Amino acid sequence: MLSLNHKFIWTLGLHFLLLTGCSDNTTDNPPVETNTCIVTDLTKLEDIAIFPSDNPLNKNIAAEPTDTHSDAIMALIGSHSIHPDFGSGLYEGRHFGIPFILVCNNQSLIPVIFRGNDYDDNYGNESDAGPYPIPLTAPIEGDGSDDSHVLAVDVDNKVLYELYNANVSNNSWEASSGAVWDLKVNDTRPDGWTSADAAGLPILPLLVRYEEVKKGTIDHAIRFTLSKSKVSRAYTAPANHLVSGTNNHPATPVPMGIRMRLKGSFDISGFSTDNKVILTAMKNYGLILCDIGSDFFFSGATDDRWDNDDLNQLKNLNATDFEVVQMGDITYP
Repeated sequence: MLSLNHKFIWTLGLHFLLLTGCSDNTTDNPPVETNTCIVTDLTKLEDIAIFPSDNPLNKNIAAEPTDTHSDAIMALIGSHSIHPDFGSGLYEGRHFGIPFILVCNNQSLIPVIFRGNDYDDNYGNESDAGPYPIPLTAPIEGDGSDDSHVLAVDVDNKVLYELYNANVSNNSWEASSGAVWDLKVNDTRPDGWTSADAAGLPILPLLVRYEEVKKGTIDHAIRFTLSKSKVSRAYTAPANHLVSGTNNHPATPVPMGIRMRLKGSFDISGFSTDNKVILTAMKNYGLILCDIGSDFFFSGATDDRWDNDDLNQLKNLNATDFEVVQMGDITYP
């Protein structure tokens, strides 16, 4: 799977004009989608426990030992500044970040066809079969270019649906891969399986979301990417899928699932209230490597309420401000 410098999406704000609850929408939607049930109140997601508190993605790692390879790994990554891969407004005519949509349990189930295309292969044999309750109008990352992730949460049943390299065709979704996550339990993929993300992990639970920042607490790890040359062809928990990285140095293993944290000694007192929430999460829950992409880009959800000038202050941090949390066993092919 690929991830580019910037990922652009349809803003969720466009969908705020859609239905605020469940209704019959037979006239406006394609025949297969007899009910569209979009929940526009994004605070509803904050009322849901996204996996149990003992899930690895929700684990506080502030006191965990530092990995013995930490200094060498951070030297390999270099002096790249950390970069928020989300924000508000337009960049080259598009919004950027990773979109998600909330639905209720009356949303019609839409067929999902797994296929390969010019962008990536068919991972249908490692995917959860459709249909998925994802509206055909759901926002697609990058307006259907680049990774083209599509994320939807059924807030009534507390189930997350995610697609990768997706598009709408003939009243169906087409995608390279898809995964269904029961947020009520510690759901995982079979060992060695991908998901809608390269590491075999869910995407939405690892995004920085506007509503949780305004709530004042991020209580989960954050998704980030590194370039292919720095990533090893391996994975470590909580990841369970590898990518074809080209880092073959045994002294600097960088598998999918590697976890980094902002050093406890880093002074965040001069940052804004919102950025303090993000930086505190980086100290307590860390960043998890989930995909190939630009070095030290971390992922968030698109929202036109983000203050880009404020987010850009985070670029003052670089790799030397982070350390690697002790890894468990590393699985190689």
